[in-house]
Amino acid sequence: MSPIYIALAFGYLLGSVPFGLLLTRAAGLGDVRQIGSGNIGATNVLRTGNKGLAALTLILDALKGTAAVLIAANWGSDAALFAGVGAFLGHIFPIWLRFKGGKGVATYLGILAAFSWKAALVFAAAWLAVAFLSRYSSLAALVATAVSPLVLYIVGLPDFALALLALTALVYIKHAANITRLVSGKESKIGAKG
Repeated sequence: MSPIYIALAFGYLLGSVPFGLLLTRAAGLGDVRQIGSGNIGATNVLRTGNKGLAALTLILDALKGTAAVLIAANWGSDAALFAGVGAFLGHIFPIWLRFKGGKGVATYLGILAAFSWKAALVFAAAWLAVAFLSRYSSLAALVATAVSPLVLYIVGLPDFALALLALTALVYIKHAANITRLVSGKESKIGAKG
């Protein structure tokens, strides 16, 4: 079997580990899918009121993207690219949860960091600025993922930029309900429970 397909499968399996769900259950907080947005990501974990757990979810969801890319890079840049895509797809469509996972933003950042630390810094700066000004995690994610492919292109990684553009499109699709709520003024702000 081609290393590319192995990398894609490896990335998918690594990305499909639902850290938000596992951590909240281990902490005795029940099923995170039963609160807030029903999502398994850090923003929804934060709605449990446990900031530490939310931060750990964010870190682990990002690291699975980074690890997939860096490990697969041993088989070449194409394998690294496919592993990153696999990790992202695994996070948003995990087989263990009937293909209903997170929205992929933390894993996206982890993949981006493995490709270019400069692009990851721009992502983080954009996310923090928008989140600080608006208090909307979803809007911050939409802006940060929108600028990332452009930054990758500027720093000389056009192939990675194209792949991240496709992942950005998936982030927007996964945020369709958030976009509707943002437009109508009904989106929940960062830190809001339930």
